[in-house]
This record gives sequence, structure tokens and C-alpha cells, in this order.
Amino acid sequence: MPSVSQVFEIPGYYYFDAGNDFSGSKGDFAYKIINGERFRAIAWHGRLCSMKAEIEHEADFERTPDGFAALVKWLEETYNK
Repeated sequence: MPSVSQVFEIPGYYYFDAGNDFSGSKGDFAYKIINGERFRAIAWHGRLCSMKAEIEHEADFERTPDGFAALVKWLEETYNK
């Protein structure tokens, strides 16, 4: 399955349209995409899971293909800061 991101291995929109959440990491940077009425993206540094980590960044996006594209762009920009 090809990734929609140049930085992370994130599945396509239809994976999320089916109601799935997704988490991943690159180096010390970890993230989670949470499905709901909107997409919520959270990011932190370290190896702890999202329930135990100190969340450093979070943002909400429309649950649409365009909102998903904006979420992926936000994750990449947050990682590159």
C-alpha cells in the first residue's frame, strides 16, 4: 500500500474513511491520527504511547479527502520544525 506522505508511511484516505485510527513514528517523533466526526492529529517526542506521553502538538481537520490532505501536510510540517 503506497503512502500518502513523503515523510511518513501513512495509508490512504479510504483506510480512515473505514473508521480506523493510525499511529506511527519516525525517529523520536511519534504521531496518532484519531477518527471521529473530525480527524484529530496528535504528535509528541519519545517512545511512550499516546496515553502516557506529553502531547506537544494537536490539530483537528475536516473528515474529508481535503481535510485528510491538510492533516498529512500538517504532520510533515510539524515533524520538519
